[in-house]
Amino acid sequence: MMRKNSIKDSTLVSEYINGNEPALEVLIKRHQQRLFSFIYSKVQDRDITEDIFQDTFIKVIKTLKKGRYNEEGKFLPWVMRIAHNLVIDYFRKSNRMPSFKNTDEFDIFSVLGDGNLNAEKQLIQDQIFSDVRELVKELPEEQKEVLVMRLYKDMSFKEISENTGVSINTALGRMRYALINMRKLIEKHKIILVN
Repeated sequence: MMRKNSIKDSTLVSEYINGNEPALEVLIKRHQQRLFSFIYSKVQDRDITEDIFQDTFIKVIKTLKKGRYNEEGKFLPWVMRIAHNLVIDYFRKSNRMPSFKNTDEFDIFSVLGDGNLNAEKQLIQDQIFSDVRELVKELPEEQKEVLVMRLYKDMSFKEISENTGVSINTALGRMRYALINMRKLIEKHKIILVN
């Protein structure tokens, strides 16, 4: 067991790519607690966490098997990035903001604005939310990541810094540029964000 703990992640990745299946098991066991905690801290649901955890390693295996793994950084930050993207995908698909539990009886958009919207105003408001979501997709990946963490997940810049592996100042800078770029995109697409 001591030997497994002393083997570098990069060595285990190489061994797995070269056909040593148990090397992946060592990697998963080595990082599962940290990864599981990271996912759970975002989704706050054990079943969903387990699903995303499994999906993360399915993606890891597919990427490794296709020979697309490029060790720019370390193995764990790469896996965390995959998990983070899958968490964002989960929230997109479930169409809810993470800081609220969205059940059939409660819709996050119902707490925004006037509760007595007529049909026309409701359509306009729906279009605004849709436009903003589309604009966010146009941002550079790093800016989009910080914006989503800050506005949709209500994370502090310290938490953003820890989750992205950049300094707080870098996270603040990315947020600033994301907002500047959002304004430019709003002007470029001539979107009116008032109803």
